[in-house]
Formats: sequence, C-alpha cells, structure tokens
Amino acid sequence: MERLRSSPLHANISAALDKHLDSIHVVQARRKEEILNASTPQRHGPPRCQDERVVLALAAALRALCQATRTVRTVLWCAFQMSLPK
Repeated sequence: MERLRSSPLHANISAALDKHLDSIHVVQARRKEEILNASTPQRHGPPRCQDERVVLALAAALRALCQATRTVRTVLWCAFQMSLPK
C-alpha cells in the first residue's frame, strides 16, 4: 500500500501489525506449553493446578490475539482507503 501511495503510511499501522505478529507468537508459545503439559503423564490423585494456569494463559493470549486481529483489520481497512485513488 505504501507503493500505491508513494509515501509511507502512518506509524500506528506498522505498530498494529507488529503487535498482531507478537500476539501470534505468544499464542504459539502458549499452545506449545499446553501440548507439552498435556503430553506428560498425569500422576494419580487430584488434578494438577499447573494445568489450569497453562490453559488460562492460553485463553488470555487468545483474547489478546482476538483484540489485535480486530485492530489490524480496522487499520488495514483505513490504510486501504487512504491508498485508493481520489
């Protein structure tokens, strides 16, 4: 879109894209932790408290990714509108 406009886009656009990418990386890391935690054999007795923490961390990361995705969609739509010919 910068090439279409022949000028750089607003700094908030690249910041939103960076935040979205960071959110994706966090979700991937939390998911790997969850898979690792699920693959370890569970001991007999009450459920481990750590399972809940891993799942809650994944849920929080997904919530942040959802918000970042909404922001990026809006930002990209605005950038597209600014790059259209007048």
